[in-house]
Amino acid sequence: MACVPNSSMTLLFVEMGVGYDQHGQDVTSAAMRACKNAISSNSIPAFRRGSIPGVSFEQMKLQIKLGVPRPLHHTLDLEKVKSVFPYGRISNVEVVDGGLICSSGVEVEEMGDKNDDCYIVNAAVYVGY
Repeated sequence: MACVPNSSMTLLFVEMGVGYDQHGQDVTSAAMRACKNAISSNSIPAFRRGSIPGVSFEQMKLQIKLGVPRPLHHTLDLEKVKSVFPYGRISNVEVVDGGLICSSGVEVEEMGDKNDDCYIVNAAVYVGY
């Protein structure tokens, strides 16, 4: 089933990203990297410049969907993930089964590894007003 932003937002575009935590087994770090990856190659001047008639910068809304491996949902710190976004009002964060747990190929105790697991998280960031 495809997830679309809820009707409280007029959708302008969707940014997608992927994030990894290869050492330390921290799914929050992977989710933060996925969100940073999603927003890092775009600029949104339309909101700041008033290019959308009747819409101010303060009206920018974000909805976030994260694909996280099911066994890790309970360890995800959504407040830390939200801190990645420099502006825009986050109106919804949805966490669904997704991502991946795989082997990084090596356990590096000096980097905080408990094992050789690598966590991968996918992100979709819906931007609108």
